[in-house]
Amino acid sequence: MIEAVGLTKRYGPKTAVHNLSFQVRPGTVTGFLGPNGSGKSTTMRMILGLDAPTSGRATIGGRPFRDVPNAPRQVGALLDAKAVHGGRSARSHLLSLAQLSGIPARRVDEVLGVVGLQDVAQRRSKGFSLGMGQRLGIAAALLGDPQVLLFDEPVNGLDPEGILWVRNLMKQLAAEGRTVFVSSHLMSEMALTAEHLIVIGRGQLLADMSVKDFISANSADFARVRTPDGEPEQREKLTAAIGEAGGQAAPEPDGALRVTGLPLPRISDLAHAAEVRLWELSPHQASLEEAYMRMTQGAVDYRSTIDQRAGLQQAPAGYAPQGAAPQGYAPQGAVPQGYAVPPGVPGQLPPNPYGQPGPYAQAPGAAPVPGAPLPPQGQGHPYGAPGPYGAPHPYGQQPQPAAPVPPAAPPVAAPADLPMPHHEDAR
Repeated sequence: MIEAVGLTKRYGPKTAVHNLSFQVRPGTVTGFLGPNGSGKSTTMRMILGLDAPTSGRATIGGRPFRDVPNAPRQVGALLDAKAVHGGRSARSHLLSLAQLSGIPARRVDEVLGVVGLQDVAQRRSKGFSLGMGQRLGIAAALLGDPQVLLFDEPVNGLDPEGILWVRNLMKQLAAEGRTVFVSSHLMSEMALTAEHLIVIGRGQLLADMSVKDFISANSADFARVRTPDGEPEQREKLTAAIGEAGGQAAPEPDGALRVTGLPLPRISDLAHAAEVRLWELSPHQASLEEAYMRMTQGAVDYRSTIDQRAGLQQAPAGYAPQGAAPQGYAPQGAVPQGYAVPPGVPGQLPPNPYGQPGPYAQAPGAAPVPGAPLPPQGQGHPYGAPGPYGAPHPYGQQPQPAAPVPPAAPPVAAPADLPMPHHEDAR
């Protein structure tokens, strides 16, 4: 049996656990619940002697953990599944623990089979997945065949088959008369595994009772009633009848009624007397999650804020909204502003001005046309080849000259008043 009496732990000005007292009895699975930062892991560490309490005491079988004879054979624990040397194989890790505790080596192979790691026993643990690491941690807790077991989030990272296996394992260990203390945040799993609950919040005890009593004490049962959807007058008639009988009927988002204060037979009699047809009349009991949220809503330290999605969906300044064309650009398939549509071809765009020969396009080797603007460097060649004026290549390399092409038109002589080009060909 695990017992905590006035257990308190302070870290400087912060009180992690305050005056906590409870008992974990053998023969049953006891769930340990609480929000993040409530002191669950700190409490388990003090039970195992890893942290010294500021005041109070925690005992196992009436003794502190450090005074328990041959503790690895009496107490097994999983607090951190990653507390394994990554260079060791699963079998080597368990074998070292067994040798330190005087446990026979054959027990290592037994627990590897129990947790399903016998096929990867020689693999290094650094290559294990999160679920495989959890199984290895459970194997280490079972190594000494202890009577007291503590598990902190044992199903973290396990697949559905692994979760079911852990659930059945916990129940089997408790049925053998062992003390099983399990911490978890999965309320649905705790509802199926644990029989007794210890709930703490901000380091203080909130509840110490069975799962059934915990749900009944922190939730209100109600009946779900539905009338024909196309006849709202029948729902109004039933609501009035329930109110006159002392019950309360609140509308649900899907059109049904949540009725409290009256048993189901009484609701059925009221509907029959009012000549109201019912499509649904079912009892509803709150889940463990609903009861837990209701009890611990005032003990949560970390709360999220509302995500201002509207601000994230607005287009940044200078950008068009999603799906709209940017300012100054025509929508896809439309004729841009300033272009004239060729006659006889409605809606057809003009030729691409960048796909036609420009004013600087001249035949290779041709003399410049009088009055024509000077071409920019490298114009007319996609890779910057020298033009008719011998402009240098932008990358410092001269490509091999291409075969001469006959001029498209005879060259035009330059007027006498224009300066002659100063390169060798013109001279």
